[in-house]
Amino acid sequence: MEVITIESQAFKNLMSKVDTIFDYVISQQNIQDEEDSWVDSYEVCTFLKISDRTLQRLRSENKINYSRIRGKNYYKISEIKRMMEENLIRRSEDCLQNLILNHQKNVRQKQGTQ
Repeated sequence: MEVITIESQAFKNLMSKVDTIFDYVISQQNIQDEEDSWVDSYEVCTFLKISDRTLQRLRSENKINYSRIRGKNYYKISEIKRMMEENLIRRSEDCLQNLILNHQKNVRQKQGTQ
């Protein structure tokens, strides 16, 4: 293992650039189709009424594709829809629509505060 040491200010500058890129990616979500939007674990669990453990099990069994950004897991809405179609998550279409609507609302709120 190699340890790399950098100055505190250089690290802060680097993290600032990463945050800027992250904010840009999140802001671009509303431009994409809703199928390509990314939602976090909290939104998935809340609106599909599943536990964190269930979502973790699906990840560890490689039954759901996800991306990890800054320690947070994100899922494409199309991936959630696929899971529901394959009956890996048994919920009504209404739950998925609530997830999409809430996600769009959150994205608009975040853009309004910037």
